[in-house]
Amino acid sequence: MKVDYQLDVAPERVLQTARHIEEQGYDGVSLIEAAHNPFLAAALVASATSRAQISTGIAVAFARSPMTLAVTANDLHLLSEGRFLLGLGSQVKAHITRRFSMPWSQPAARMRELVTAIRAIWRTWHEGVPLDFEGEFYRHTLMTPMFNPGPNPHGTPGILLAGVGAAMTQVAGQVGDGLLCHGFTTERYLREVTLPLVAAGRASAGKSMDGFEVGGMPFVVTGADEREMAAVKQATKEQLAFYASTPAYRPVLDLHGWGDLQTDLNVMSKAGRWREMGDLVDDELLDAVAVVAEPDKVAAEIQRRYGDVFTRLQLYVKGPLSDDVRRTVVTDLRG
Repeated sequence: MKVDYQLDVAPERVLQTARHIEEQGYDGVSLIEAAHNPFLAAALVASATSRAQISTGIAVAFARSPMTLAVTANDLHLLSEGRFLLGLGSQVKAHITRRFSMPWSQPAARMRELVTAIRAIWRTWHEGVPLDFEGEFYRHTLMTPMFNPGPNPHGTPGILLAGVGAAMTQVAGQVGDGLLCHGFTTERYLREVTLPLVAAGRASAGKSMDGFEVGGMPFVVTGADEREMAAVKQATKEQLAFYASTPAYRPVLDLHGWGDLQTDLNVMSKAGRWREMGDLVDDELLDAVAVVAEPDKVAAEIQRRYGDVFTRLQLYVKGPLSDDVRRTVVTDLRG
C-alpha cells in the first residue's frame, strides 16, 4: 500500500514542502485543486523531488477540455520522468456552471467520453494515427505536426477518477486506471457497494481488476496526547457532519441505517447551524468512518480494515497533528 501526502499550500511554499514530504518517506504527493492550480504545483513538485509519484487529487475535469488535460498531463509526465498520475473529478454542477462557467450535463457519460478523448489524443501522438474523435460532448479532429509533441519516452500517465455515486464509480472501472474514493465512506460500504461497482465497470470493458488502483482517504483521529487527539476528534466530527448533510453521501448512511441523520443535518445546514451539527455525529458513526486510535495503533487498524482494498491512501486528518505523529503512522504503514 502506497502512502501519499495531500498537499494544498500556496505556490511559494510548494518546493520546500515537497522536499520535506519526500524526506519523510511518503510514496507520493497528491495536489488538491482548491485555491491554487494543482498542475502548477505538480510541476514544482516534479522539480523538487526525485522518487515520489505526483498526482492531482483531484483536478476538476469539466473545467477543462480533453486537449488541455492531455497536453498538461503529458508535459508533467515528461518533466517528472514518468512519475505523474492524472487524477480527475467532476465537481458539482454549481461549481462547474457558476464558478468555472462551463457546461454541465450527464456527468458520468461526460467523464467517460472525456477520458476516452484524452486517450485518443495520446494515441495520435504515440502511434501517429490521425486524430478523429467525435463524441456527444467533445470533438477533436485536428492535430498538425507543429502541435504534436510525439511519443513520450515515459509512456502515458495513468488516469485516476474520483467516484462517489454508482454511475461515476462504474465509469472509473470502465475507462480509468484507478478509483479515488472519498473519505466519507466505511469499510462495509467499500466492500458491499463500491468495489462491486468498480468490478462491474471493469467487466463491462472486458478488463480485470489486475493493476487497477484503488485510492483511499480514510479519516484518522489520533494525536500525541489527549488534548491533541480531542481537538482532532472534534474537528473530524464537524467535517463528517458537513458531508453527512449532503444528499450525495446519503447512500453511505442508508447502508448503516443512519439515513435520517442526513435529513436532520441538511435542515440544520440550511438554517446556518453549522457549529451544532457536529454534536449529532456520535462515536458509532465516527468509528465507522474514521480510524480512531493512538499513533502506534493507527497503521494496524488501517491495514485491518483496508489492507486488501486500497492500493494507495492518504491520511485525512482534521486539526493539528505533529510531524512526529505523522511520521510514526507513515513509517508503520510502509512497514
